[in-house]
Amino acid sequence: MKNSDLAQHRHHITIDGQALSYIDIGQGPVLLFGHSYLWDAHMWAPQIALFSQHYRCIVPDLWGHGMSMPMPSRCRDLRDIAAHMLTLLDTLQIETCSVIGLSVGAMWGAELALAAPNRIERLVMLNSFIGYEPEITRDKYYGMLDVIKQENTISPLIKAAIIPLFFADKPKAALVDMFELSLSNVTQEQIDPLYRLGRMIFGRRDTTEDADKLNLPCLIMAGGQDKARSVLEGYLMHDVIQGSQFVPIPDAGHISTLEQPDFVNAQLAQFLKDTG
Repeated sequence: MKNSDLAQHRHHITIDGQALSYIDIGQGPVLLFGHSYLWDAHMWAPQIALFSQHYRCIVPDLWGHGMSMPMPSRCRDLRDIAAHMLTLLDTLQIETCSVIGLSVGAMWGAELALAAPNRIERLVMLNSFIGYEPEITRDKYYGMLDVIKQENTISPLIKAAIIPLFFADKPKAALVDMFELSLSNVTQEQIDPLYRLGRMIFGRRDTTEDADKLNLPCLIMAGGQDKARSVLEGYLMHDVIQGSQFVPIPDAGHISTLEQPDFVNAQLAQFLKDTG
């Protein structure tokens, strides 16, 4: 599904004085999607194309991404972002939904499922980890964020370090080019919001401490070649979330929804059918 096809389904709501942009397309049971850091709602284009035929797909742009404004000043952690997504559901008068999140989208998705267990029917977490960020990678990402903030741009050197983190070993050139262009188009005004959110993501709490409270159907998927979130982390989440399902995604890096859309769609469809 092309970006232009989704434009007519885009809306905005104001939360704490800031506009949150989202796509609302389709009819039926509601699926709430959460995208990765440095991407936007269009990361879910193959999933929207399929599932909007039978579901109502709500796909927000995370704060500071896509067409959303920077996150509100009072936003301090991923639990606050989960509360904002609950406000979105309340505004749309959606009583219950399933959450499908990738990377940070799954992190705030887990927080939303914990905060509003009666509202969230199913949770899908792709290419994510809801535990503490390992110290080595946390310090690495903090260092990259500090350089970006200091230079007030995403330099070619930083782009060269960031881009491989999102793709499989032999990435599709079109996806790499699209992502590189997106990073090149980041404005100076976007740097500080991205910095704040990045620090929040990589400094997140250990949500696995509350994993015993995730008493809902849960599907965990991990790209076999993900360099940002390892398959091992997926297995660790599977171990601590009772009754969860774990599915490795072959030949996929971090952005598995675009790298292996047919495989991901098939797994999502089966999970939604089995738990429907």
